[in-house]
Parts: sequence; structure tokens; C-alpha cells
Amino acid sequence: MKEEIYTIPVMDGLNTNSECPFCAMEKTLEDKTIAYVLSPAYMEEDVRGETNAQGFCKNHIRRLYQEGNSLGLGLMLHSQLKYQHDELDKLITSLDPSGRSSKKLFAKKSTDDASPAESYRRGYIVSCYVCGRIRTTFDRYLEAFFMLYKKDPSVQQKLKEGKGFCFDHFLQLYETAGKHLKGDQLTEFRSMIIGSMDENLKRVEDDLEWFTQKFDYRYAKEPWKNSKDALPRTILKLRSIDLPPR
Repeated sequence: MKEEIYTIPVMDGLNTNSECPFCAMEKTLEDKTIAYVLSPAYMEEDVRGETNAQGFCKNHIRRLYQEGNSLGLGLMLHSQLKYQHDELDKLITSLDPSGRSSKKLFAKKSTDDASPAESYRRGYIVSCYVCGRIRTTFDRYLEAFFMLYKKDPSVQQKLKEGKGFCFDHFLQLYETAGKHLKGDQLTEFRSMIIGSMDENLKRVEDDLEWFTQKFDYRYAKEPWKNSKDALPRTILKLRSIDLPPR
């Protein structure tokens, strides 16, 4: 039962007709994480403590706002705002006029010699509770995927018949495979995903080329073939962003 928590979403992703099944897994995971953050779980002390400290990146605070749960988001942001205000006050009162720390707590320089204010800014800007939760769970998905790959022949078949991957997840699979597969099995897996990637990138390249040619009056009456959604499919391949056709 514990394994199914991760194997079920992996199989669901592999069963999609996506240009990258791992993007499909990640999108579903992101949607569920956004819903979780705005659920009553926020009232739990440990969750509130983590969201206060980590906050949200620009993308995910936009997603939270778009969900329309104004009360839930308002309560969460009010708590976060008070927490970060206190942290900022602590930082400011620790600095001397030069912007350097006047207290031993902040006296140690970072490896890149950033000031305390700059270190705080960097940490605050890149920190995101949703991103962190997604990364942790997605790592479990990758472990579940390789476990399934080794014992379920249908997984290998799905990969061979699939549409390849985005650049990000292809590189993750290539690198992570070394932790789960050995010898001939590792070589076979990497050769297979390389072949799939090459074949499917060529397919999308051809679709995108025909898409651009359709704007030429000489091809205006020609059929679109498979190129109408070539733009969003190319964006997904390059940047792992799932956009609707327009």
C-alpha cells in the first residue's frame, strides 16, 4: 500500500499521451500541492510554520491567488507577513550603518562574502514551500519509476512507444538511472531514452517547421498535418511548461 502512493501517479503519468510523461506527473503533483496548501491542512501548526518561513515563489503565489480561495490565502499570508516582518526587524537591528552585522550571530561571512541583507534577500526570493514539497515528492516518483521499470515489462514498452521527454526530465532520468540500474541494464536504459529523445525531438522539429511554413501564402491551402499545437508542444519539450493550444 505504501508503494502505491508513488507508483499509481507514476503509472498514470506514463499512460498519458504527453510529450513528457514526467511533466504530466509533475503537473498533477503541483495541482494537488496547491489544493493541499489551501485546504484546512494550513491550520496545522507545522504546515503554517513551514509556509511562514519558506513563503512562495512568484509562480506559485500567482497560482494560489488564481484559485479564488481569498479567505484561506488571506489567513496564510497574514501569518507569513507577520513572521517575515519579525525576521526583517531582527536583521535590520543586527546591522551597523555599513550594512554589516554588528552581532556575532551574523558576523560570519558567507562563502561568496554576501552581506547579511543580501543573504536574507537571496534566501527569501528563492524559497518556496510548494516547490520544496513538489521536489521531495517527485524524487519519490523517480524512485518508484525505476522500481517499476525493473519489474514491470509494460513500463519499458510504454517508454518505447511514448513521445519522449522534455530536456529537464530526460537529463534527470539519464543521471538518476545510475543510482538504480547497473551494468547492461543501465546501458540499455540510457540507449533507449536517448533513441526516444532523438526520434521525438525530430518529430516535433518537423511539426514546428511545418507550422511556420503555414504562414507562407504558398502553403496556405495545404493541410496543417500535426502542426497546429506545435508551439505549446515545443515549449513543453524545451522548458517543461504545459500550455494550452491557441
